Amino acid sequence: MKNKRWILWILVTIALVVLALFIRARVQFSWAVFGQQLKQADWRRFAIAVALIYGGYVLRSVRWSIFLKPVKRVSPFSILGSQVIGFTGVALFGRLADLVRPYLVARRVNLTVGSQVAVYTVERMFDLGAMALIFSLTLLFAPDRNALPHHELMVKVAKVSFIVTIGLAIFAVFVRVSGGVLAAFTEKTIGALSPGIGKSVADKIRAFRDGLDTIDSVTDFLLAAGVSLAMWALIVLAYLETLWAFTNSPELYHMTLARCMVLMAASMGGSIFQLPVVGWFTTILATSATMHAWLGVAPEPALGAGAMLLIVSFLSIVPVGLIWSRFEHVSLKRVTEESEEAGDREIPAEIVAAATAAHPSVSAPPPSL
Repeated sequence: MKNKRWILWILVTIALVVLALFIRARVQFSWAVFGQQLKQADWRRFAIAVALIYGGYVLRSVRWSIFLKPVKRVSPFSILGSQVIGFTGVALFGRLADLVRPYLVARRVNLTVGSQVAVYTVERMFDLGAMALIFSLTLLFAPDRNALPHHELMVKVAKVSFIVTIGLAIFAVFVRVSGGVLAAFTEKTIGALSPGIGKSVADKIRAFRDGLDTIDSVTDFLLAAGVSLAMWALIVLAYLETLWAFTNSPELYHMTLARCMVLMAASMGGSIFQLPVVGWFTTILATSATMHAWLGVAPEPALGAGAMLLIVSFLSIVPVGLIWSRFEHVSLKRVTEESEEAGDREIPAEIVAAATAAHPSVSAPPPSL
């Protein structure tokens, strides 16, 4: 497995170098102008953006405590350190540290790692649903949606995203109520053609249902949904504050919510490669290229904004996480290895696959949260 990871790192690094050389040959870029853009930016807005991102981490802890209610009453602030340290691990070690947060929470509240990975699975669902809903509604109803590049395509994407989000929500309710019946039906029908595939699909449905068991009532569902929407609203505001800080770039200083949604989508696409350090540059390149090619931002402020968006939404937690880990006597490298071993040893592969399949890294998700 480790050899495969090194091969992947090398391939992605080579691709990044080739892409950087291609961009350098096609785009006129001045490092002096780049430095001037950063120097003349409004750094107070960067500080506000970081504060908003930190607020998102607090809301993550609140939501996790809601998911824990069926089995244990836990104060959100008691697991806040696990959230902060876990996201620090993801920022430094990439997807290798995906299970650090559920592993640390499990140790903190004396529950099994598998139960917390189930919570993590549901958390991913709420993240994707909240972000998709905000993205869709913004592009469908924002006053400036018709001014977006390729606005007709954007509106179509928003409509599809909205329909898919609603459809997945209905499917989740059905699985929560009748997941066992659906799994048995799937295993029987698909298994008639391919027993292996039928069993695999049925196991994934059961794992999905087990994760949804963390939602105890309609009230808890609505509360978790509200917290999710509030958290992603903070992330969107953090993005806007970061972009508005570049006062010498008219396109960034007057950035609208609809255009910001396009950038966030590009940032999520760039964060697919959650490799240590390398993933930072894929995110910066994806976001900067979107600003330059789609929104008409000059290369220098586009690169500066791309770098600051990564720092604010994804890397700003690292100093706090490193300090917190020292106070809690947690070695990030060791806990990353231990969480991975625990996942291989204690958790069914279907649950791990469901949990890590979707990882919005903007503060994330990303961030990222």
